[in-house]
Amino acid sequence: MQSPTNNQNQGLVDKLKSRWNVKNTYQVILILLVFICTGTTVMLIKKPLFATAFPDGDIPSWAKIIYWVVILPVYNFLLLCYGFIFGQFRFFLEFEKKFFKRIFSRGKAEANSKS
Repeated sequence: MQSPTNNQNQGLVDKLKSRWNVKNTYQVILILLVFICTGTTVMLIKKPLFATAFPDGDIPSWAKIIYWVVILPVYNFLLLCYGFIFGQFRFFLEFEKKFFKRIFSRGKAEANSKS
């Protein structure tokens, strides 16, 4: 007999398999590892970057805004790099295509509605 926690976790994995259109649990785990590694890398980049740029520790708001604008393409690049390392490059390439298509199609829709 399986514990309720195990059933809940299996349900989550099945939802992710369905959402991401992948075949097995192993691939879901690899995809999650890529997200974990990418997020951790981005998080580890921030502190030394700001420490180098602002040694007094006083980080202006404009620098934080620029960081968030610049980190988006860096994050997406890292997703592809880690995706390649973990053998999931094709998945993340398609993931990126969908992501940017949604971003740019929203921008076009908003521009058209303002006209």
